Amino acid sequence: MSFSDLFDSEFKQRNKGHFSSIVRLALADGFFAPEEKEFLDKLAIRLEISPAEYVEILENPSKYPINPPYLNSMRLERLYDLARIVRVDHLLGDNQEVMLKKLCLGIGFTLQNVDIVVAEALLLVDNKTDIDDFVSEMEKHL
Repeated sequence: MSFSDLFDSEFKQRNKGHFSSIVRLALADGFFAPEEKEFLDKLAIRLEISPAEYVEILENPSKYPINPPYLNSMRLERLYDLARIVRVDHLLGDNQEVMLKKLCLGIGFTLQNVDIVVAEALLLVDNKTDIDDFVSEMEKHL
């Protein structure tokens, strides 16, 4: 196995774990709301989850381990991606903040800071802030 194959494999596994943790959060109330399902459909494409993997993860999301980022910088980078995904096409409507709060808790933010984190993240994404400025600004709120 070449080095690039190893990197690709690790990247795909991390994406599957990330996607399965989002599926678990969406299933926390026992079912997928239509807007959650549509969000998952689009997210699977962005995370390069194949159709077969998608079905497998929806049927058994606990198959893949939850891999919350352990470094704050990695958590903020993931938050940047999630906030941008949630804002795409305003797919979730009024549920955008609720869904992002669930996702933030899943990746390691606390109940004490999740409201400010989500509000600031969405504001920065709306202002089309790049990843470096996003991380810098978010670190001020943590």
